[in-house]
Amino acid sequence: MVLIRSPKPWQRQRQRMTSETVFYQRRRLLKGLGGMGIGMAAFSTASCVRQSKTGDPSELAATFKTSRLEAERNTRYTVNRSATPQDLAAGYNNFYEFGGNKQIWKAAQKLPLNDWQVEVTGQVNNPRTYNVDDLKQRFPLEERIYRFRCVEAWAMVVPWVGFPMRALLKEVEPKATAKFVRFTSFYDPAVCPGPGFLPGSLPWPYTEGLSIAEMANELAFFAVGIYGRELPKQHGAPLRMVLPWKYGFKGAKSIVKIEFLDQQPATFWNSLSPNEYGFTANVDPKVPHPRWSQSQERLLGTGSNSYAWEKQPTLPYNGYEEYVGKLYS
Repeated sequence: MVLIRSPKPWQRQRQRMTSETVFYQRRRLLKGLGGMGIGMAAFSTASCVRQSKTGDPSELAATFKTSRLEAERNTRYTVNRSATPQDLAAGYNNFYEFGGNKQIWKAAQKLPLNDWQVEVTGQVNNPRTYNVDDLKQRFPLEERIYRFRCVEAWAMVVPWVGFPMRALLKEVEPKATAKFVRFTSFYDPAVCPGPGFLPGSLPWPYTEGLSIAEMANELAFFAVGIYGRELPKQHGAPLRMVLPWKYGFKGAKSIVKIEFLDQQPATFWNSLSPNEYGFTANVDPKVPHPRWSQSQERLLGTGSNSYAWEKQPTLPYNGYEEYVGKLYS
């Protein structure tokens, strides 16, 4: 791994960079009842990614004025376009625990971060409970600039700060019986209102899962920062998953527990609508979502709606096939 100091891409060029405002709005409202209970919202892709007003710009900017993180950029992972502008990425994202719209950055400020702990348990030789400072000190931080692809067919480029998941694997030593990993997000119904309807019908807390082999891949990353600073709350502070070859809903935010299991775990979106949100969820332009094509993506940008954003072809595995293709062959 070659590490060098160089100007951040968002310091050199703002053109084609995804703003923080756009980054935070991913998940969709649930709509209606069906089958065992719930069907997904039948919005068009364009409706889901329409850029909405973000309120007071200074209020939004305050959310990403977090503490700076010192980390060298890992130049092994390069992207052929500039990072998304920080302000766009901060105001356009999804955090379903706090609601189903793209204004989620406001509601997410209720997330409590004091005395945050992450429990690592299950089929491991060295179970541990970490606080956030433990993680930052025990595992050397680096910056990685990754593509980000939402299942809603919009995309950005994000400079994350964190450490590879395989570093945690090495420390906790999964047993031979461990085949999968479940990641559980913070949930407190007094703090996290969810989408505001169908109370009690959603499979809280939010969970996601990987195979051990996926977690051990060099791309799999735990982020504690973004744009050279600690994660703002709407980005999933203080710890989130980053899996650049998968659709963004696989990246659980605000993680409180990591469990090593012998069987594939149930996960939030896959439980709600398995035909739309697969467990593996690798970016694949040849496999359409049931309600829209995945062959193209819109790069987050400015404009009154998503049609003003630049379009480009979706790449298999989001452009990371050389790193992960062998996992699925």
